[in-house]
Amino acid sequence: MQPDRPEGDRLTGLNDRQNPLRRALTATLVYLVAGLIWITFSDRIVEVWFPDPRTLSTVQTWKGFAFVVFTGLVLFIAILRLLSKDRLLLSLQVNQRRALRQRERQLTVLMDNLPGMAYRCLHDDQWTMVFVSGGCERLTGYTPDELIDNRLTSFAALMDADTTERIAEEVDIAVRKGRSFSIEYAITRKDGRQVWVWERGCGVEQDDGTAFLEGVVLDITDRKELENELEELATRDPLTGLLNRREFSRVLEEELERARRYERPMALVWIDFDHFKEVNDSWGHAAGDAVLCAVSRTLEDSVRSVDAVGRFGGEEFVIVLPEMDIEGARDMAERLRQRVSRKPTLLESGHSVPLTISIGVAVFPVHGHNLDTLCGAADKAMYQAKMQGRDCVVMAQPVQPVHNEG
Repeated sequence: MQPDRPEGDRLTGLNDRQNPLRRALTATLVYLVAGLIWITFSDRIVEVWFPDPRTLSTVQTWKGFAFVVFTGLVLFIAILRLLSKDRLLLSLQVNQRRALRQRERQLTVLMDNLPGMAYRCLHDDQWTMVFVSGGCERLTGYTPDELIDNRLTSFAALMDADTTERIAEEVDIAVRKGRSFSIEYAITRKDGRQVWVWERGCGVEQDDGTAFLEGVVLDITDRKELENELEELATRDPLTGLLNRREFSRVLEEELERARRYERPMALVWIDFDHFKEVNDSWGHAAGDAVLCAVSRTLEDSVRSVDAVGRFGGEEFVIVLPEMDIEGARDMAERLRQRVSRKPTLLESGHSVPLTISIGVAVFPVHGHNLDTLCGAADKAMYQAKMQGRDCVVMAQPVQPVHNEG
């Protein structure tokens, strides 16, 4: 707790008058003035009060003792006042020190119980720490002594190079504008584990012109993990882990726009399971879910890293194949069909469930120039495969009839 403002002003005023020489001169001056007054007026007063010569002689004898008592009393009062001021000053100083220690203890407890650390560092490339709180070790794995003055490593070394450059730029902008900064980034702990932190700080400058940064760094790893989980839930099918319909549609639009801009082909593969209802009716919905997940993994493992696989709902799956022409798309679809048909799903009961798929393929720009026509062409081709007996691949019909030359 900080001392009250009036008490602080009072302490300042007392301090201004605590020069030892001034105090000694004050006490001496009081003593001299008292003695001078006694010498100047005592004889006249005694002569007026005691006109009898004999009595006056007796009084004159005792007047010396009275002088000692009087000046001693004056000196006692002067010293008492000075000592009283000393006692008041000491009391105020003790109260201030007690309040300061209490505030330091409170700040220490507060900083040590942060889910992170408080810091003060130089505004340099290495973020050279001049102070870090006890929470530093829980956050980074390094003790304060290992980070202060970069004795073992610098705080900047806990970030990757791209992050350090980005943060330095953001901090510089905030400091130049005289405002605080809030940033999120990942650091690598001493044990090699990566954690996410949120930092809030500001720039300060000392009287000698040295620039510092002060603030707190808090651990937000749990929040980041939750954000990632929520993002996964928003973009992924909860059963198979594939892209859901909304996210796949977004990816498909981006790939179609890229193919249109660079005038490159792009294939769309539409897949539907054959007789999947019989799987649910014969083995139960849990078995049906197991089959869906197994086939999903087969599809993901069979495509390139640049391809995207999504579940449109039920047993309908769609794959987008960038930079894939008609022949390549036909071959890819045929490989997928064969892999699924040759790899029955093994249930926990030990039974094996065979499955086949029907596939329709459409390629931009031959079978459609926009999203609706391309999806419609692939979906129609898939239903054509169903009508042709299932377990086969059918290519979509071109948008315009193809005329043979000659």
